Amino acid sequence: MNASPLQPAQGSAQTLYGGITNRRITVRDIAAAKQRGERWAMLTAYDALTAGVFDEAGIPVLLVGDSAGNCHLGYENTVPVTMDQMVMLSAAVVRGSKRALVVGDMPFGSYQESPGQAMHNAARLMKEAGVGAVKLEGGERSARSIELLVEAGIPVMAHIGLTPQSVHALGGYPVQGRGDEAAHQLLRDAKAVQQAGAFAVVLEAVPAELAAQVTEQLAIPTVGIGAGAGTDAQVLVWTDMAGMTAGRVPKFVKQYANLRSVLGEAAKEFAAEVGAGTFPAAEHTFK
Repeated sequence: MNASPLQPAQGSAQTLYGGITNRRITVRDIAAAKQRGERWAMLTAYDALTAGVFDEAGIPVLLVGDSAGNCHLGYENTVPVTMDQMVMLSAAVVRGSKRALVVGDMPFGSYQESPGQAMHNAARLMKEAGVGAVKLEGGERSARSIELLVEAGIPVMAHIGLTPQSVHALGGYPVQGRGDEAAHQLLRDAKAVQQAGAFAVVLEAVPAELAAQVTEQLAIPTVGIGAGAGTDAQVLVWTDMAGMTAGRVPKFVKQYANLRSVLGEAAKEFAAEVGAGTFPAAEHTFK
C-alpha cells in the first residue's frame, strides 16, 4: 500500500522562522511551509554545542549527516561511518537543541540489504537518539524501504541525485541528471520517493533547471545542495558554510565566515601567551 504525501496539521500555519517557539518543528510544519511558499534552511550538526548555536539562530531543521565521516571523524568519504556513530552523534544533537527538527542520516550498509534492515536501524535512531526523522539515499531503489518506515510511523527524508554513499560506483562526485535519460530517471526517483511517503527530498548536485522542474512537480518540499535556487529549501555542511573546511570546497558552497582562521589565530595567541608567561594572569588565578 502506497503512502500519500503528508498534509499540514490544523493550526500549522505558523511560519518556521519566528512563528513556532514553544515546541519542536515537525514534518507537518515542513509540509505547511511548502504550501505557503516559505523557503527554509537546513544545516548539518554533529554535536550538542553547534546544535545549540544553530537552534538559537532559528535554523528549523538540523541534519546529523554521515558527512561527519569527512569533516569530524577523519575518513576519506562517508562509507566507513557506522550506525553506532550515527546514534551517538544524533543523540548529542537532539540534546543540544530544543526547537529544530532533527533528522538522522542512515549510514552506508544500514538499509540497503532489505526494508527489514532499514526498519531495524531507523528504529534505533528514533528510540536511542530521539531524532524526529531519518534520511536515506536512493530513489526508486529505496522506495519500498521508505514506504515500510513511513507505515511504521517513522518520517523519512529522501536523498536523490548525487548520493555520496555511492562514491565508489560513481567514481567520484559528478553532477547528476545531465542528459534526457538521466533527467527522466531523476524525475522518476523523485516521484517514487514522494509516492512512498517521504516528507521531503534532498536534490544534490543536480542542474538548476532540472531541480526547479522537480520542485514544481512535487507536493513535498525539495532541499537543494548544489541544485540551484529553485528548490524549496537549501542545506549546507556547517563546516563548509562557516569556513572551517581546509582546502578546496565544492562550487555550490558559500562560506559565510572564516572560522578556521579565527580559531587558528586564537590558538596561536594562547600558545604565545603561555610561552611568554603572561597567561595565566592575576585575574585568571585563584588565591
